[in-house]
Amino acid sequence: MFKRFIFSLCDTIRKFFKWFEKEQLIQLTDSKKNQHFKLGKGTTWIIHPKRKSFKIGQQVDLRNYLNFVVGQSANLLIEDGVFMNNYCSINCLDSITIGSHTLFGEGVKIYDHNHLYTFKDQLNVSHKEFSTAPVYIGENCWLGSNVTVLKGVTIGANTIIGAGCVIHKNIPANSIIINQQQLVIKKQIN
Repeated sequence: MFKRFIFSLCDTIRKFFKWFEKEQLIQLTDSKKNQHFKLGKGTTWIIHPKRKSFKIGQQVDLRNYLNFVVGQSANLLIEDGVFMNNYCSINCLDSITIGSHTLFGEGVKIYDHNHLYTFKDQLNVSHKEFSTAPVYIGENCWLGSNVTVLKGVTIGANTIIGAGCVIHKNIPANSIIINQQQLVIKKQIN
């Protein structure tokens, strides 16, 4: 009974992605061998019908409760062998490329845009206007839990980004980046 349920679920997911491809909402790369795509539960897809492209490579594993936004004229490319753990969010209004065999820990967030704002007498943040710049993450990278990557960043291949880092400038290939937070003990309880 359980095997029949799993087969039925896999068949439903396969049909879902065939519909996505037919409606040209997503493009899964073709392969005659070892093509598989794993998708966990609770993933949100907000994909503009006039986006430039949204491509997912072979052997991509997407865990639970992910969020994907691909806006008008945007390009999102997830290359072969990418793994995204639970609660990751990819927000693409310009261009985001995630290189092959890259791993995302839980809660990784990628943004290729910022809200536009002005400050005269008071702060005014636009809800619909953005500044954008492409994000490129090289192949064979590991972004630890709760890493945030901001617009205009290139992360070189073979790079490790430690948990909790906010990446706002380019990182060269073959680097290890850590977050040097200093914990301050204000009072010790006896």
